[in-house]
Amino acid sequence: MAQPLVLELHIDVVSDVICPWCFLGKRRLEKAISLVPDIAVEVTYRPFFLDPTLPPEGMDRRTYLVNKFGEGQLKTLHDRLIAAGKADGVHYHFERITRTPNTLNAHRLLRWSLLAGVQAAVKEALMLAYFSEGKDVGATPVLAAIAAAAGMDGEQVAKDLATVREVDAVFAEVQTAQSMGITGVPTFI
Repeated sequence: MAQPLVLELHIDVVSDVICPWCFLGKRRLEKAISLVPDIAVEVTYRPFFLDPTLPPEGMDRRTYLVNKFGEGQLKTLHDRLIAAGKADGVHYHFERITRTPNTLNAHRLLRWSLLAGVQAAVKEALMLAYFSEGKDVGATPVLAAIAAAAGMDGEQVAKDLATVREVDAVFAEVQTAQSMGITGVPTFI
């Protein structure tokens, strides 16, 4: 008797954890995957820096937005996103965000979480922490807590974040994305 055909699909998602459109794209991808239950889909999140000029400590959110978009845009800047998010179950709380973090360490954590088999949970937790709770997802205590909640060793993650482990690998992946012509995210491969 013939074995049933098992369909498998691998999707690389190039994104940044502080990209609001990436959070929306993640939700829409999850909905699309749920529509094809007969296909085994594996998703891997790859790094991208929405703003590679952010200092390592990040910066004040309002200052960042004024510098990037101008004072006049702030009042309605997120209106489209908030409306789209509601339709897809993404509850943005931009008013809670006080810092725009540098996401290098969040991307390092995502690399480690892939090896630990919990990348999807860590990606979700990073985006919820930032967009729903306003947490600084560039801060080691926040990242260590997210790792621990996903079943990783949070103390080890904090120690590793104090080193340069995987820094070059993250920059190499970002460079690969750029060499492929990726200039905006989310990008699905």
